[in-house]
Amino acid sequence: MKINAALEKLLPIVTPISVIMGILLSQYLQSLIFLMPWILALMTFSSSINSTISSMKRSFSHPFPIVVSIICLHIIMPSWAWFIGNLSFATDQSMVTGIIIAVVIPTGVTSVIWVAMSKGNVELTLSILLIDMILSPIIVPLSLALFVGRNIEINVQSIMVGLFFMIVIPYILGILANYIIKGPSKDKLKKFLTPVSKIGILVVVMINGADIAPYLREINLELIRIASVVLFIACSGYLFAWLIGKVLKLKFEDLAALVFSSGMRNIASGIVIATSFFSPKVAVPVVFVMIFQQLLASIFASLLSKVVRNKNNKENRTIEEQYITRNLEHKNN
Repeated sequence: MKINAALEKLLPIVTPISVIMGILLSQYLQSLIFLMPWILALMTFSSSINSTISSMKRSFSHPFPIVVSIICLHIIMPSWAWFIGNLSFATDQSMVTGIIIAVVIPTGVTSVIWVAMSKGNVELTLSILLIDMILSPIIVPLSLALFVGRNIEINVQSIMVGLFFMIVIPYILGILANYIIKGPSKDKLKKFLTPVSKIGILVVVMINGADIAPYLREINLELIRIASVVLFIACSGYLFAWLIGKVLKLKFEDLAALVFSSGMRNIASGIVIATSFFSPKVAVPVVFVMIFQQLLASIFASLLSKVVRNKNNKENRTIEEQYITRNLEHKNN
């Protein structure tokens, strides 16, 4: 567990280092691209090993936040990314496609970690994660066909089958394993798989860094422009979710779940889709999202904690004022 905790803290730092290592070792790592779908399947299985059907049922009894999150994930953000992508890269459809892939893929497994750290609704987050993963073989290829299909040929059936085997089946197997494996054996499996899945993220990033090395070796104005646009879109996901949550007056626990579920993505699956079905250049924006994602999550976790502190301080001041008022009234009487 110490290894897992260390990896969680170091993920924002180690992720860009993994990209650099992938670029430097590209001649040795490019032959390992075939491993990425299998690593993603293992990561998905690991994330679902803690899930239970009963916890999902409790969240499904209040489906409104789940519906709002799915709308943020698969309607608002893809539309926004399509607009910004075409505005910024009108003549480069590979960049637009990469940006779209980065926002249509399912919500990120690590959103659960950040929601738990922010004292948000973890069960709601798991419910969003489960529904989004099950729907991903349908939503992702159809979204790609809708937003970029006119400019780039999309093999909808292949992407659908790939997502089904990389995400849906491992997730269902993880839930089943949670019921079948009992006692110390389950604890040992969890302790083994949790850090392994974090390492899996870094391995996927490294292998993908090797695949797109020709596009990242030289830092120029174009690369900086791509990174800036991707950062802006990635940040928008968190901000839109926060704004929608405030407008709908969601309680803080549900707001935190909505912010991280809508802001984070299963970038490993995005990388696999980009490299398996498109040219390596398409993966460049996806890699930048992976580099920024954990950093943005830590920033918004800090902002959410300030909201909680301010709310608690306000409530404490209100209680103190009421106490003083009662004392004054008692003295006057």
